[in-house]
Amino acid sequence: MSFHDYPIPPRENYLRLMKNDNPQYLCNEHLYTNGFFFDALLLSSPQRKEGETTKDSWGVSWKWLKGHFAANPHITDETKVIKDITRWEKYVNVPWPSKIVHDWEESKARAKAFDRKNQLLMCVCFSGLFEMSHHLMGFEDALMNYLAEPEAMTELLTVIADYKIEYVKLLIDNLNPDMIHFHDDWGNKRSLFMSPETWRKMLKPHYERIYGYIRSRGVLIQHHADCVCAPIVEDMVELGIDVWQGIIPQNNIQDVQKRVKGRMALQGGIDGAVFDFKDWNEMNVRKEVRRACDDYVPAGHFIPCIPNGIPLTPGINEVVVNEIDTYGRDFFRRQKG
Repeated sequence: MSFHDYPIPPRENYLRLMKNDNPQYLCNEHLYTNGFFFDALLLSSPQRKEGETTKDSWGVSWKWLKGHFAANPHITDETKVIKDITRWEKYVNVPWPSKIVHDWEESKARAKAFDRKNQLLMCVCFSGLFEMSHHLMGFEDALMNYLAEPEAMTELLTVIADYKIEYVKLLIDNLNPDMIHFHDDWGNKRSLFMSPETWRKMLKPHYERIYGYIRSRGVLIQHHADCVCAPIVEDMVELGIDVWQGIIPQNNIQDVQKRVKGRMALQGGIDGAVFDFKDWNEMNVRKEVRRACDDYVPAGHFIPCIPNGIPLTPGINEVVVNEIDTYGRDFFRRQKG
C-alpha cells in the first residue's frame, strides 16, 4: 500500500491522533516515521554481535547470548564501570558526542532526502538517565545508591544529563528532526523501580533540563517507557512529553487517559504477553489488537501499537501490522456510525 492510498499522509494523521484533531485512520506505527533515523552518532556506536561480549563508548559490557533477541548489559563486580559511587569521577570517562563524531555529511544528505511530506523524521536517544545509571554500576548498586548516596548520584546524573543535552543538540543542529524518541524505562509491569518521591527528587530535575532544551528547539518528544509509570503521569505531562510511547495495560490506561486529559498523547496499549510466545494463535493476536483499539482510541490522543516496538516471536509482527492496517482503515468512520 502506497502513501497515495491513504486519505491524508501518515505524518499528518499521526499529528492529528496526538491532538485528537479529526484523524482519518489507524495504521502500523512504523508507517508514521519509517522507524528510527540512523544518524551519525547512532552509527558510530560500537556494534553488538550475537554470541559476543562488547563494550560501548562508556565502557559498559554488553553480552549477546546466541539465540537471544538482543544484547543486555553484562554487569559483574569485575565488569562494572563504577565500583564506588562516591568516587565516580575516577571511573567514568564521558564519551562526549562532539568529540566522537565530526562528519555529519552523509546523515545530512539522507535527512535532506527524507520524505517529510509523508513521514516524521524521528531520531533516537537510547539509554536514558536511569538506564545509564544502572548500566554503569549494576541494577542493585544503582537502586541502593539512589537512596544511600543521593549527592554522588546527583553529580553523576548531572553529567549524564549534560551528555544527553549535547547529544540531542547535535541531532537538532545537523538533522532538524521532527521528533526525538528518548528511551528510559522507569519501572516494570507492577510498579516503578523507586518511589515517586525518589523519582521526583533524583530524576525529574534533570529531565526538566533535557526536555526543556528539546522543546525550546521546537522538536516533539516521544518518551519510551514500556512499564508502569501511572504514579508519575502528571509529572510526565509537566516535563512536556508530547507522546508517552510504550504504555502498557497494567497502567490502567483508561484511568490514565482521564487524568492526562489530552495533555500528553499515549502510544501502546497492545498487551504482547497475551500472544507473544512460541505456540501463538493468530486469532488471539487479532483479538488483542482490536481490543486495544476499541478500548483506548475513542477517548482520543491515543496511537495503538506494541509497547516494546515489535513482538519477539517470529511471524507475529506481520499479523499485528495487518490487523492494525485493516481494522484501523475505517476505524473512525465506524465510530461516527
